[in-house]
Amino acid sequence: MKKGFTERDICTKFITPSLVNAGWDLHKQIREEVTFTAGRIMVKGKKHVRKKSKRADYILYYKANLPLAVIEAKDGEHSVGSGMQQGLEYAEALDIPFVFSSNGKGFLFHDRTGQSQKMEQELKMEEFPSPAMLWAMYRQWKGIDEKAEQVITQDYYSDGSGKTPRYYQRISVNRTVEAIVKGQDRVLLVSATGTGKTFIAFQIIWRLWKSRTKKRILFLADRNILVDQTMANDFKHFGDKMTKIKNRKVDKSYEIYLALYQGVTGTDDWKNIYKEFSPDFFDLIVIDECHRGSAKEDSAWREILTYFSSATHVGLTATPKETKDVSNIHYFGEPIYTYSLKQGIDDGFLAPYRVIRYTIDRDVDGWRPEQGQRDKYGNVIGDRIYNVKDFDRNLVLEQRTLEVAKKVTEYLKKTDRYQKTIIFCVNINHAERMRQAIVNFNADLVAENHKYVLRITGDNDEGKAELDNFIDPNSKYPVIAVTSKLMTTGVDAQTCKLIVLDSNITSMTEFKQIIGRGTRVNEEFGKYSFTIMDFRNVTNLFADKDFDGDPVQIYEPTGGEDIVPPEIDEGEEPEPPKDFPPIGGNDNGDEPGGGGNEVRTYYVQSVKVQVINERVQYYADNGELITESLTDYTKKTVKQGFRTLDEFIQSWSIADKKEAIIEELLEQGVLLDELQQEVGKEYDPFDLICHVAFEQKPLTRKERALNVKKRDYFAKYGEKARAVLEALLEKYADEGIEHIESMEVLKLRPFDQYGSLMEIIKSFGGKKQYVQAVRELEQQIYQTA
Repeated sequence: MKKGFTERDICTKFITPSLVNAGWDLHKQIREEVTFTAGRIMVKGKKHVRKKSKRADYILYYKANLPLAVIEAKDGEHSVGSGMQQGLEYAEALDIPFVFSSNGKGFLFHDRTGQSQKMEQELKMEEFPSPAMLWAMYRQWKGIDEKAEQVITQDYYSDGSGKTPRYYQRISVNRTVEAIVKGQDRVLLVSATGTGKTFIAFQIIWRLWKSRTKKRILFLADRNILVDQTMANDFKHFGDKMTKIKNRKVDKSYEIYLALYQGVTGTDDWKNIYKEFSPDFFDLIVIDECHRGSAKEDSAWREILTYFSSATHVGLTATPKETKDVSNIHYFGEPIYTYSLKQGIDDGFLAPYRVIRYTIDRDVDGWRPEQGQRDKYGNVIGDRIYNVKDFDRNLVLEQRTLEVAKKVTEYLKKTDRYQKTIIFCVNINHAERMRQAIVNFNADLVAENHKYVLRITGDNDEGKAELDNFIDPNSKYPVIAVTSKLMTTGVDAQTCKLIVLDSNITSMTEFKQIIGRGTRVNEEFGKYSFTIMDFRNVTNLFADKDFDGDPVQIYEPTGGEDIVPPEIDEGEEPEPPKDFPPIGGNDNGDEPGGGGNEVRTYYVQSVKVQVINERVQYYADNGELITESLTDYTKKTVKQGFRTLDEFIQSWSIADKKEAIIEELLEQGVLLDELQQEVGKEYDPFDLICHVAFEQKPLTRKERALNVKKRDYFAKYGEKARAVLEALLEKYADEGIEHIESMEVLKLRPFDQYGSLMEIIKSFGGKKQYVQAVRELEQQIYQTA
């Protein structure tokens, strides 16, 4: 009966009427063709494409914030259960309990809650369950009573713009609200940098506040800029109910309070502003970046949490800290939900990256001074082998700093000298020397504006004052920020495209935070990916199982200690005075610490340093870095899709547009632009693939164009059409096949001299004839294959 009906016909004529007849509100509860990911970004040189986004045929909602069911539809040629596996995959990702598949003849129902007698059962079209039936099953599954229901069904904030939380934000908010309503007073949420943690925090607070479950709320952050950004952006809807705690005199008439850890705690009693409030004043405390915890200078959120222990505490972080001494999980419990960097990149909400790893000779071999050798300040250098862990801390090889700055500058000149860049150094002293080196290698742009490169560290007021401008996508300067610790976390640099690692980073928490500086996507400013330049093998941490896995508690309490163990100091390292030699040392050649005053750092000018290896790695489909050579990876990937050269040539020949095959290869991780860098820019994608995957001798675009001209192929066309085709052939020779397949090219030079787009097409006899002529031209280009 339903053969010949398309999937859309099945939805319109059969599934939607069944839902409406079962009592589902067409406008409020039924959403069709719901796209819930953005589509993974695949970078192609300066361009990008997105893979197909994930889209559910139907999602059914009890209320706007509570999805209950996924329905996958299939056309009349498929069985009733054909869509079930896809539906289950979507339901698992979306945290939805009930799944249906339908071909218009009936429904297959899968109950993920385990309450039904059968996990899967077939239903007639008229037997689809009502909203009340599925909600009753949901309530029973979750153990929700009437009081909890009032809170759980409280709507999100909406400003009328149509913006709704992304699916992982909804899951984060719903799970947190539900846990709190059911009595859980410690909650940990893990969400990758750039995924909107403050928006999640706002919606959690809004729903608990509007339902009057929580009446007075404190939001804690560790950077002033974070508090100000939060108030101006996501939290602005609290209006005059919100205030920032700034000094000892506090106004207790507000309901939403925001504060710095440092602003309300301190070693001096007068700084302990939070004691102005009674211990039971706040119902809810949300701790942003809770992994940072208790650096020495800010004295810790734990002091505040201990004081307000009766409140519910929610910790937000991209990187829960787990060491033998420190544990977020020990305090908050296991994360109630984790949305990882890998998930964010796969969904297309976060930017993918590539890694360029450099090997420096002295880092590999180490360096040992000659007997009695002195540094530039006259200090005798302690006799031992110095390695990469010593460089820029105990020993400064000044040529090494110059070599790193030179490589960074070379990359910028090859790509974009105005791309926002963060260079992470060992300490403040190293950052200052790196700033000077970058200035000297980029003197032309620094002459235009001295803020082209700035040191932004904890001790430098001028640099810190420019942090907002570095973050602002509309602000051109500063372009390059040189830092050590200050910018590892909480800096929302949406347009940062280059991260340089020249610091010995061993902490997985710190590494994740640093990588998070580049993961944001900003389509308005063309930010779709970023590059990591690694000079210290820090990106080995990508291979660590803990890099993007579920956080596991490492700290094991031994009993008797504070419930939150003390954390390591993540602040800036104190530095020796600038422009002065290190104090102390002796002239006897003793090692530092072996008598006399210890020299903290030796400065050596004359040691030659060079990069001996450079390797590019790419983010693959499985979320791992491609470590094999690009040519080997390309060969393997292409042969998975095309077993023989003939198979590839046939697919290429019959394709209406070669761009479609190019984009398909790009989706598989074959980076043709990068391959051109290795094999040769003069080859087009066809020849690159034939050469790399099938070991054929490639022809350049100009050679292929010349072969076409020799055949006198254009003689059969009229004068104008012939001139247009010759110009298209020249454009192919200069730029590639993708640039001649769109009719839009006819609006550009030199084609505009032959008339308007319509006039040019007319000279071929019409659009159909023009398209056929271009296809024949492509056949001529690749004829020798």
